[in-house]
Amino acid sequence: MADVEIKQVRSANGASPSQRETLRSLKLGRIGSASSHKDSAQLQGMLRVVGHLVVVGGDEK
Repeated sequence: MADVEIKQVRSANGASPSQRETLRSLKLGRIGSASSHKDSAQLQGMLRVVGHLVVVGGDEK
């Protein structure tokens, strides 16, 4: 399994409580914070929930 780099690029203000909890689970919380996780089905589901707030890998805008 490969490592996945995740970086938060948008604020969680206005996001639902479950989206905020998902960001906390990913060890994110502020714009610009980044973390690395092993790729898994659970991680893919979490990224689907907060995909509009983060960028994955090197595909930053």
